[in-house]
Amino acid sequence: MIKNAEWLFFDIGWTLVNENKAFEDRLRKIAEAANTTYDNVYETALKFYKQKKKGDSETAKLLGVSLPVWRKDYEAPYADAAQCLEHLSGKYKIGVIANQSLGTKKRLEEYGLLQYIDLVVASAEEGVSKPDKRIFEIALNRSGCKAGDSVMIGDRIDNDIVPANLLGMHTVWIKQSMWQYWKQTNKVEEPDYTVDSLSELCKIF
Repeated sequence: MIKNAEWLFFDIGWTLVNENKAFEDRLRKIAEAANTTYDNVYETALKFYKQKKKGDSETAKLLGVSLPVWRKDYEAPYADAAQCLEHLSGKYKIGVIANQSLGTKKRLEEYGLLQYIDLVVASAEEGVSKPDKRIFEIALNRSGCKAGDSVMIGDRIDNDIVPANLLGMHTVWIKQSMWQYWKQTNKVEEPDYTVDSLSELCKIF
């Protein structure tokens, strides 16, 4: 248990929202454009993720095809997202710090999640993206919360864990995405906790 936590800040993609279908659609379209198999594209992307690189875009570049449009309409909240947020919002203030296109609040409302969230700070509206520490500072300033009394929860070591650690926030790495293969190589990449799901997250808070 992280003591003195007042605010829990969440990433969105592959943290509150399942992006698997959109990701698979992108890989299938890369395979079609490159006249190769889905399995070949997936395995190539996986190798890039294990090298700490964005596998879908690197694979498209390697195969000489354009990166397909990301289908936001294929995204959906994880089955345990609403229950988890409902549980946590009874004990903590809930915020979002995410790299998202315009309309984040509207999407969260459509997902039925906004009712549990007190603050949304998203890159498109703020003009700054993670891992830039300024987007975290915006969230901390608006929440009135000290870094040491806050927790950042996200699926990416580079975008979520490292900048939050550098600011003195507590951190939880949720391994629900292709970034789960990241191997920490220094102290600043180490989260306070690692979980495999939102349901598991709720057990430590």
